Amino acid sequence: MAEVAGQLQDSSESTTESTTVVVIGAGPAGMAVATLLRHSGIDCVVLERRSRDYLAQRQRAGIVETRAVRMFDSWGLTDRVLGGVPYDGILEFRVDGRSRLVSDSDGSDGPPARLCPQQVLVQKLTATYLEDGGDLRFEAADVSLHDLTGDRPTVRYRTADGTPRTITCDFVAGCDGDHGVSRTTVPDGALTAYAYDHGIGWLTVLADAPPPAHPLLAVSREGFAAHFPRGPRSSRYYLQCPPDDDPDAWPEARVWDALRTRLGDPGLVSGPITDREIFRLRSLVHDPMRYGRLFLVGDAAHIVSPMGGKGMNLALYDADLFARAVRDSVQGDDTALHTYSARCLRRVWNDQEFSHWLTRTLHDAGDAEPFLRNLARARLDRLFTSPAAAGAFAELMTGLDPTGDAVAGEVPGNLSVLGGD
Repeated sequence: MAEVAGQLQDSSESTTESTTVVVIGAGPAGMAVATLLRHSGIDCVVLERRSRDYLAQRQRAGIVETRAVRMFDSWGLTDRVLGGVPYDGILEFRVDGRSRLVSDSDGSDGPPARLCPQQVLVQKLTATYLEDGGDLRFEAADVSLHDLTGDRPTVRYRTADGTPRTITCDFVAGCDGDHGVSRTTVPDGALTAYAYDHGIGWLTVLADAPPPAHPLLAVSREGFAAHFPRGPRSSRYYLQCPPDDDPDAWPEARVWDALRTRLGDPGLVSGPITDREIFRLRSLVHDPMRYGRLFLVGDAAHIVSPMGGKGMNLALYDADLFARAVRDSVQGDDTALHTYSARCLRRVWNDQEFSHWLTRTLHDAGDAEPFLRNLARARLDRLFTSPAAAGAFAELMTGLDPTGDAVAGEVPGNLSVLGGD
């Protein structure tokens, strides 16, 4: 049976209803949109095809960047929706075993970034939305969108027991990812897709093993590797591999041997591996992020390589702009709705460029052909030695942009090299 505002839905209720916004998808984008709308007193209904347990247990990265933390702070929601611990802004780069610690702290007194895995953020957003009387319906099947270019779009679906439902609304927020119904409903030719395959695969491993002191990115001739905290007693690891590789080709012994070699840590403590998968690093942008009264938010509009941790943070940025635009529209001003796509895409392309730069740098610096490897290592050397390069890196990592749509009044500080061994 589907859940509505934390209660069971009665199949005898009317099959047709009305709301201001229908949100498709209850991941970080959808729940951020819904929570901000509800906080603004705007009615919305969230439809999610999967169960609440599935979303709560889905393991994903990682860090809510400084800009996103300050966005939640501007809404007065930081304490309610952000778990985890403050992130001290220190990254460790390890090149052929040599460690460099860098800080991306912006130097201001505002709240810092948070180490907050995606599933924790979704759980807290969900709890906040329901506590505030939100309407959230899991296991919604056969969702379809209609009349998107009219004044009142219609969303149809079936509840878990097969009961048909119809919702009319003013706006639809498509927050259901790259393969969801929202974007695939848009007619061919209405959006332009810009896609890029990096030709790189990552084996991602979740293990019950001690986390690192700081997020660690490692470069070696054997390929890229990374080690990130996922709680007080668990870690997430990444190993560069062919994009069409088979996870079964990576038994535990091979995983730990490769990590110890690439991380330059022969004494790395192992632990039971609880999850592993291989995925391709790819990037995708759809332009515009709107079709009629359907607004695409997060992965439904863009996919970014995971390097730099921008995927979830871009979704939160989109959600913030969309919620504010709807709030303005309800008050009679549609300006922000008309500029939503352009404002979002400015940041999307900025973060895509940063992610691409960091992806190429850290992978080429390891096992690329000699010319590209030396270029990449020159970029890393510049990052470690040039205050100007370090400052630009800090601005991009924190998400604070004084020339664009950063949180009002925020300006980034400088990244500093803390030293190495």
